[in-house]
Amino acid sequence: MARYDDMVEGFTRRLAKTVSRRSVLRALGGFLVGAAAVPVLPVKRGHAAGGAPDDETSCDYWRYCAMDGFICACCGGTARACPPGTEAAPITWVGTCRNASDGRDYIVSYNDCCGKSSCGRCLCNRNEGDRPLYLPANANDYNWCVGSKSGAPYHCTISRIMGVATK
Repeated sequence: MARYDDMVEGFTRRLAKTVSRRSVLRALGGFLVGAAAVPVLPVKRGHAAGGAPDDETSCDYWRYCAMDGFICACCGGTARACPPGTEAAPITWVGTCRNASDGRDYIVSYNDCCGKSSCGRCLCNRNEGDRPLYLPANANDYNWCVGSKSGAPYHCTISRIMGVATK
């Protein structure tokens, strides 16, 4: 053990003769600043980060590319059906989403489910292809429940495939 102690002592004395305190503090500060910057570096976030590509409760699900609202699959319904006690608003907005598994683009209709207070779970706000409010068919910022029979409050949003997009 004495040999190890002598080796560490020799290394420490050589280091103390050649390196100043300021340079050690500068290097330590540079390391800390660099370490703090690591979380803000760009990272490719694929399906592994946000769930499986066919997970209806994940905002990364391909059908939700123009979604703005709470996912009904988290609120007692499915991606295609409103939860019990709610009704789908007859007025919708549409988007075109690419299904990575088959490489095709699909026209997707987004219906707000109305009749209960807001679900509050699984907020998804992707807005791909969203248009200004003066183009209502492609704008997702309206309260579409005003078109329902009862004009009831918004609960969640479903996505229905309307067909394959043609070029």
